[in-house]
Amino acid sequence: MQIEVSRDVFRLAQVFTISRGSRTEAKVLTVRVSDGTHQGWGECVPYARYDETLESVEAEIAGLPNAFDRTKLMDLLPAGAARNAVDCALWDLEAKRAGKRAWDLAGLPVPGPEITAYTLSLDTPEKMQAQAAENAFRPLLKIKLGTPDDMPRLEAVRAGAPDAKIIVDANEGWSAEVYADLAPHLVRLGVALVEQPLPAGEDDALIGMDRPVPVCADESCHDRSSLPKLKGKYDVVNIKLDKTGGLTEALALREQALAEGYRVMVGCMVGSSLAMAPATLLAQGAMVTDLDGPLLLAEDRDNPLIFDDAGVHPPKADLWG
Repeated sequence: MQIEVSRDVFRLAQVFTISRGSRTEAKVLTVRVSDGTHQGWGECVPYARYDETLESVEAEIAGLPNAFDRTKLMDLLPAGAARNAVDCALWDLEAKRAGKRAWDLAGLPVPGPEITAYTLSLDTPEKMQAQAAENAFRPLLKIKLGTPDDMPRLEAVRAGAPDAKIIVDANEGWSAEVYADLAPHLVRLGVALVEQPLPAGEDDALIGMDRPVPVCADESCHDRSSLPKLKGKYDVVNIKLDKTGGLTEALALREQALAEGYRVMVGCMVGSSLAMAPATLLAQGAMVTDLDGPLLLAEDRDNPLIFDDAGVHPPKADLWG
């Protein structure tokens, strides 16, 4: 089996800002796995929050042996971006070998479109209101917050998009006191979900706190091993392929999280349609789907995912799976 890794850069449609910084492009790694007859591919986004770089992820993949399958891969690499790209490439390879779709191989029903959130970049209240107004036709907006001055931003977005469903992502940017102060206003403004209000290492403060709006674990939830630490703190888990280390673990995490009473959000890093394609299988029936990566790009892969009024559609075979 041959593995090739390449770097790709996709320009963003506009500057994208969260509480940790801004970017103008998405830098991704593309992995191609070939058996000499068929080739599968996958994409990952190394994330500095988890001490990943393009170089470190390339090195992880370069250290893999010449022969392994998805099951063995689970022991060869930890959960993270490197394993994600290889795992998704193996799913694509298996589908091409079998002449079937990936969801058939996974024993899943044929997927359909799912309404996806569209993310508004962190900015001044005035600019965020303008962003909201421009995208008020979308049924679900996601707001990036996580600063000491978030109330004016939230009020501005609601004014700009009075009818849209809103979810909020604090990206670990609040303290317990800030969250407690904001919670009643989140209810008043019709916020449907709050992602990761507190830093992952400080989220014990959520135990015993009122959660009038469902609270979702993002940075606090990577794979199934994260679940025991979430009890009493969170209502929802955000499953991202770059955190779980691929579709194989993501499917297992989804099943176990639902069995333990959590609801599921399916999220993404900022990447191309290739990165989102496997996640559309996870998104079926999720409480929240947040697979808007390609909508934030000025350019995308060939044969990209379709986004329309019905939501994000599953990939065609010429893209993935």
